[in-house]
Amino acid sequence: MTDLPNVQPESRSETLMDSPDKIAKVRELFGVDSDMEVPAFSEADERVPDLDPTYVFDPDTTMAICAGFAKNRRVMVQGYHGTGKSTHIEQVAARLNWPLIRINLDAHISRIDLVGRDAIVLRDGQQVTEFREGLLPWALQHPVALVFDEYDAGRPDVMFVIQRVLEAEGKLTLLDQNRVIRPNPWFRLFATTNTVGLGDTTGLYHGTQAINQGQMDRWNIVTTLNYLPAAVEAQIVLAKSGEYDDPGGKEIVDRMIKVADLSRQGFINGDISTVMSPRTVISWAQNAHIFNDVGYAFRVSFLNKCDEAERPLIAEYYQRVFGEDLPESVVGKA
Repeated sequence: MTDLPNVQPESRSETLMDSPDKIAKVRELFGVDSDMEVPAFSEADERVPDLDPTYVFDPDTTMAICAGFAKNRRVMVQGYHGTGKSTHIEQVAARLNWPLIRINLDAHISRIDLVGRDAIVLRDGQQVTEFREGLLPWALQHPVALVFDEYDAGRPDVMFVIQRVLEAEGKLTLLDQNRVIRPNPWFRLFATTNTVGLGDTTGLYHGTQAINQGQMDRWNIVTTLNYLPAAVEAQIVLAKSGEYDDPGGKEIVDRMIKVADLSRQGFINGDISTVMSPRTVISWAQNAHIFNDVGYAFRVSFLNKCDEAERPLIAEYYQRVFGEDLPESVVGKA
């Protein structure tokens, strides 16, 4: 067995380009009925997300994100899990060649992770202490889009650091350095969140918390990206699972989405506590191709994640659409 060296590729501390050098038309780039124009970069550096040519854009969310890039608006994208909130921002950035950094605001992200910390380094053979900037000061000084994922799960000390830069001209004061950082004119700020700052009212998103309303007020645009119409969702699943691109395969995908819609309606009605996201439907389709068994793939992709007491009802959703009883259904247990 050969050990492979763990080589860390060097990454530029500066972005490839200092500013956008062209204008993109939203109608041409995203297929959205709008005359809006957005600045874009002609060259992409390593921070630009990978482009997904099959991605399907939601018009309202696309307009909100493009306004963030074009007019320096602070944009928050809210919605259920698995709807593609972060991916939506990434795919807009990918088409604009706009460098983008994502930070997941889990409970382990602290103030010093964002702002920076003192570090011991070797200089001329001597150990010296110097301040190393965190991602927030670095991003603020460069033409990059900074995305805070799971924004409603951030710690209070972290949220108050972010609050300083939410203003369009928001400056960041580094007390340790006696420095005031002015934002780059092409710095952009986005966030994704499952709740809308009011805390977890559904029981789905443990660990989220209410967001200071003074801070929520600083977000210029809040857009909602929830589950898409069935036809659009089918288009996404088929794009991700090309093996279903025939009449029989399309019918199976349509049925899968009907099951997902039943689970979502059951969730809204309070019958079940787990909701089937588009991401899960894509996994189900891909697993069905792997196992060559739609029912078994449904069980391992979604049903086994659900509360055991709710599985007979969810198995009934599957039976209604596919006409097949699963082992978890009432008939299957009998």
